[in-house]
Amino acid sequence: MKTRNIARISFPSRSANEAFARGALAAFLSQADPTVNQLADIKTAVSEAVTNCIVHAYPDRAGVVRMTLSLLEGGRVRVVIADSGVGIPDVEKAMEPLYTTGNPDERAGLGFAVMQSFMDRVKVTSQPGKGTRVILEKQLETRE
Repeated sequence: MKTRNIARISFPSRSANEAFARGALAAFLSQADPTVNQLADIKTAVSEAVTNCIVHAYPDRAGVVRMTLSLLEGGRVRVVIADSGVGIPDVEKAMEPLYTTGNPDERAGLGFAVMQSFMDRVKVTSQPGKGTRVILEKQLETRE
């Protein structure tokens, strides 16, 4: 599928940058004229992916979060969130609802489940010690 437009952003894994990521996404997607609901869905999924980088990828230090935003032909949106953090030893297990490596009193373990509920496609690849890459895709509905 041919790319119509693309933007790459990187930022430190600080909690304040989660809002920045959502705002940058919204500004980029405005050119595709998504509905309010479509935009809210994608922003929620991106928020979860970025939060995972902040909380889990770099548990003891700040690292870099990389976000690539793509508008593809036919109204498809692809967002890639990547880090060079600790990685996920068992991606399949990590994607199970309620599973968390964080403090269970603070973390619900629903991040990947939330991403899957709002996006058409979620693909996660990871290598322990090298980082994680989350690909989120959604087909925008055409407006009448």
